[in-house]
Amino acid sequence: MAVKKGLGKGMNDLLGTPNAAKTRSKSNNNEANATADGQVTEVDILLVNPNKDQPRKQFNEDKINELADSISTHGIIQPLIVSKKKDSKKNTYYQIIAGERRWRAAKIAGLKKVPVIIKEYTDSEELQIALIENIQREDLNPIEEAIAYDSLIKELKITQDELADKVSKSRTTITNSIRLLKLSKRVQNMVIEDKLSAGHVRALLAIEDKTDQYDIALMIFDRGLSVRDTEKLIKKYKEGKINESKDTMKKDPKLEAIMATYKERETEIKDKLKTKVTIKDSGNKGQIVISYGSLEEFERLYKILNK
Repeated sequence: MAVKKGLGKGMNDLLGTPNAAKTRSKSNNNEANATADGQVTEVDILLVNPNKDQPRKQFNEDKINELADSISTHGIIQPLIVSKKKDSKKNTYYQIIAGERRWRAAKIAGLKKVPVIIKEYTDSEELQIALIENIQREDLNPIEEAIAYDSLIKELKITQDELADKVSKSRTTITNSIRLLKLSKRVQNMVIEDKLSAGHVRALLAIEDKTDQYDIALMIFDRGLSVRDTEKLIKKYKEGKINESKDTMKKDPKLEAIMATYKERETEIKDKLKTKVTIKDSGNKGQIVISYGSLEEFERLYKILNK
């Protein structure tokens, strides 16, 4: 079993190496059976729980299924990092510090046990590792990443410059990311749901009124505007020209009825195809975007659509 050593530059810089966490590994008939802290061992998957405080809240279902297929064929190449805990009844369980995607995929693959490395860290150190691991893997959406950076700065009591050095990012990247947390919660949710990109919503930061911010965000999404077109629209808003022609923000009952119908159809198609579907309307024309995560998924969708 191949095991990656260390936690990466950012994690080592932040945490160092705790005394109880010296990593060694043993193998017996190709299974990891060691039980001492820091060694690779296998535990019942039902005893492994995710960390509710971990920064990542959204998981791409297609990618998890792809990983499950890989795990079914090759097993879990990199063990999960966990800490041993006790519940209210003093029963032992293992809380994930790093590797929740592998754990989710392993459950789908039907594994009964998963390889883990048991570490002893404080709650604060566990949070830091979870944040850094996700940032380094680039698995977070822009809002989750912003929350991760903000949490690290507060947890470690460091500056943006210091954090930028520790996670090997530029100061500008850190600053622009954290600024996204100034957006309306409804706009942040649109980013989390992949309706708008970080580029779209960074332009929206120029709008202070949270209601107007959200209304324009909906307009951007409904019309499938590019980032460049979004910037032009917001410039009109700042110039007080947003109520002219097709850029009106006044509620149009007919348009709202049409959009409600689109949402209904979007849900119907999604339920039928069992995959992510997005309808983007641009007035008299638009797009139906059907997502797939693998060649097998594409073939499945093709067969459904070709009936």
